[in-house]
Amino acid sequence: MEAGGLPLELWRMILAYLHLPDLGRCSLVCRAWYELILSLDGTRWRQLCLGCTECRHPNWPNQPDVEPESWREAFKQHYLASKTWTKNVLDLESSICFSLFRRRRERCTLSVGPGHEFDSLSSALAMASLYDRIVLFPGVYEEQGEIILKVPVEIVGHGKLGEVTLLASIDQRCSTTRVCNLIFMPTWFSPIMYKTTSGHVQFDNCNFENGHIQVYGPGTCQVKFCIFKNTHVFLHNVPLCVLENCEFVGSENNSVTVEGHPSADKNWAYKYLLGLIKSSPTLFPTEDSDFLMSWDLESQDQAWSPRTCDIVIEGSQSPTSPASSSPKPDSKVGSQEAEVGSDGERVSQTPDSSDGGLSPSGEDEDEDQLTYRLSYQVQGPHSVLGGSFLGPPLPGASIQLPSCLVLNSLQQELQKDKEAMALANSVQGCLIRKCLFRDGRGGIIVHSYGRAKMEGNIFRNLTYAVRCIHNSKIVMLRNDIYHCRASGIFLRLEGGGLIAGNNIYHNAEAGVDIRTKSNPLILCNQIHHGLRCGIVVLGNGKGIIRNNKIFSNKEAGIYILYHGNPIVSGNHIFKGRAAGIAVNENGKGLITENVIRGNKWGGVDIRHGGIPVLRSNLICFGYSDGVVVGDEGKGLIEGNTIYANKGCGVWMMSSSLPHVTSNHVSYNGLYGMAVFSHKDSSSEFPGGHRARENFSEEEDDIRWETELEKEGDPLHRPITVALVESSSLSRHGMASGLYVQSSEALHVITNVIHANGDRGITVAQSSHPTRVANNSISCNRQSGVKVEAHCKVELRGNGIYDNRGHGIMTRGENTVIIENDIIGNRGSGLQLLPRSDTKVIKNRIHSFRAYGIAVRGCATALVQENIIFQGKTNKTVFQQISNNRECIMQNNKFLVFKKKSDTWRLVNPPARPHLENTLTGPSAAYNGQKVTAMATRITARVEGGYHSNRSIFCTIL
Repeated sequence: MEAGGLPLELWRMILAYLHLPDLGRCSLVCRAWYELILSLDGTRWRQLCLGCTECRHPNWPNQPDVEPESWREAFKQHYLASKTWTKNVLDLESSICFSLFRRRRERCTLSVGPGHEFDSLSSALAMASLYDRIVLFPGVYEEQGEIILKVPVEIVGHGKLGEVTLLASIDQRCSTTRVCNLIFMPTWFSPIMYKTTSGHVQFDNCNFENGHIQVYGPGTCQVKFCIFKNTHVFLHNVPLCVLENCEFVGSENNSVTVEGHPSADKNWAYKYLLGLIKSSPTLFPTEDSDFLMSWDLESQDQAWSPRTCDIVIEGSQSPTSPASSSPKPDSKVGSQEAEVGSDGERVSQTPDSSDGGLSPSGEDEDEDQLTYRLSYQVQGPHSVLGGSFLGPPLPGASIQLPSCLVLNSLQQELQKDKEAMALANSVQGCLIRKCLFRDGRGGIIVHSYGRAKMEGNIFRNLTYAVRCIHNSKIVMLRNDIYHCRASGIFLRLEGGGLIAGNNIYHNAEAGVDIRTKSNPLILCNQIHHGLRCGIVVLGNGKGIIRNNKIFSNKEAGIYILYHGNPIVSGNHIFKGRAAGIAVNENGKGLITENVIRGNKWGGVDIRHGGIPVLRSNLICFGYSDGVVVGDEGKGLIEGNTIYANKGCGVWMMSSSLPHVTSNHVSYNGLYGMAVFSHKDSSSEFPGGHRARENFSEEEDDIRWETELEKEGDPLHRPITVALVESSSLSRHGMASGLYVQSSEALHVITNVIHANGDRGITVAQSSHPTRVANNSISCNRQSGVKVEAHCKVELRGNGIYDNRGHGIMTRGENTVIIENDIIGNRGSGLQLLPRSDTKVIKNRIHSFRAYGIAVRGCATALVQENIIFQGKTNKTVFQQISNNRECIMQNNKFLVFKKKSDTWRLVNPPARPHLENTLTGPSAAYNGQKVTAMATRITARVEGGYHSNRSIFCTIL
């Protein structure tokens, strides 16, 4: 018989009238008929599946409007599941001799209901044999005593769901039972509707209302397509149970409780359930689409040039100097080059050069030029973001993240992390998948060494979704958790496991709450639009938080406090309405390789004794500051790129003691780094009290147990002052690279402070010594360093080059300037303002157009053993406006032009800063990295005197 005898459409119409046995027989005729039967998937197979009273839509209750991939396969799974409870059918005969002749006894069907042979379930059970089928016809059946099941039976309601209601308390004491198509309610004497302590029970297409279901290990259960209304499912020490395609609604307590470690004693159904789970398709998410705009990390920064140093004066250009064109002379020398700002500070009007450097080069130079060739070596911090630096931010420009900062899909992360893969594939205790939990108090609680796995569920409108406590473990894959009135997922008392690929949003408290030594792996989730923070870690909570998207939360994306100590790596934290990451109240943590962008408050906010390690993060495009350290904040801030934030790059205040090292801070709207630190003798926070959150449940006096045990970690050496070292602070708005207004000590060591819109360093207040040592301070729009009145500052070993204003301006009361190179600045090399008290010892000082040292008004100074190079004619080396007897000059060396053959070299010592002897402690391994080369051309006119009609041309290589 050929299928081709009639059109396929007509065959399909005919075969649509066949029942299941007939379809099976037709599929065995030939291959053409087999394929024809398979082609009925959307017609007859769909009709058979939806017409089965023992099951519902395959994607119920979460996606009942979504078609399954195959209706035939869905119907097959339903049909086979209805038979699986009998897998343990025992042979009645025990003798081997009759094995060839014995036959399996036919199952009997017992009818219960008005007009049938039995009027109650208990009377039918009294007459039932092994694996008999008991059919309850429409009606309400109330049992007045507890029913004890001693033999395996199948209890089925006849007709549509809702037509048969059973009020009973059933205690199963047999190996297996199946219950189908019933509405269960508790009796007047017990809230327990069903209980089993050793056997296997299977519930299909039932409703349970206002009662309890209890399963004790080694008992097992399989529950499919059931509705639980205000019903509690209690699973104690179960080795394995499966709840799938169920709806839990209106619970007054927890919907499901998983308690106790899975029993080592397993019944016959364990192996069958395990095979069923492993044969099911996984719910791993698909590849994540990249939600970020592309980022270009091509560096245009040239602040990190390796330079060599010598000074050569010649009548003609040196063979080794680069070629240059001769600028045209102008009789109005310097009239348009610079103007004197407030306090005598010189502010150049020359536009920026194309590479972002600020050059004093002009177009009014003489044709004949002398050449200063000043090459000096500058060493900077170690590479951040794989050696790529960010150029100037361009509105609307495409930006591409480096590969180390692009999010992986869940599948990629699991392939890299074998431990996470093992967790994702593990099944112990209870498997809950494709279920809906809604409109109740609690979803699932796992406690007392319990084990549970949740896949593809929806939790909505609950007080909380999942609680994992008391050494329990959970695995959560691709669940939706939203509109919870408290935290979505709550772990405490050493809870742990894997939380991966979930969508957690619109919750009233934290999306994930980790407390008291809990240690989960939180991987590849989307946690967003929370009414508070995305993830909170407190009370000695730990955890690994990796590769998540955390965005648009009302409070911090990740909040670490009360000795919380997680590892936070590779996350994208963005568009938050507060800080990206907040570390507060003695919180800790390792925060590395995250992208923290576009948050309303600081990218990272460290306060109240927080002491994190913040390493190799990209913190950018924030609406406030990049990193805020305040209210006794501490920690290590190392190797981060802090870029294009509208506030400061780093803001430090209120008795904070951070270690800021090897960061690249650029293109921020205000200061590169601002220190506003004021000692409070009462040891209280602003407002007289600490800011308290609603996380005080875990605010015990738990001692800090150190988790970062790496030998030589910078946090292990005592830090008694705030430390800023080996960082780049460049190109910041119209503000200083570093601004200090502090009543506490500060060390600023081995930094590159370059091309900022105002001064390089401004010290506005410093009642305790501020130590500025071995820094390169260059090409800033105004002075290199300015020290205000009553400040105590030590400047030692710095290279202060090519700034448009003065090299150093000071009116401080106790300023020490020792062994610096102050070269090529447009204003004076060093300007001492009235009422300043300064020691100037062993420096090398030069200015193009102004004085090497200028003393204005009544200033107290000791100027000793300096080398001062001549700049312009008649503005040579030293200017003292008044006859100031408080200014003592001793043993200084003044070098002025005498003849063309004069040669000056910075060779003993070579040009500063010198870094090789200054790097001590654990952070030294990260410093001393040489940086790429740059060339800046600086020209200056000589006014009459020693070299009339000539100019000085200075090339810095």
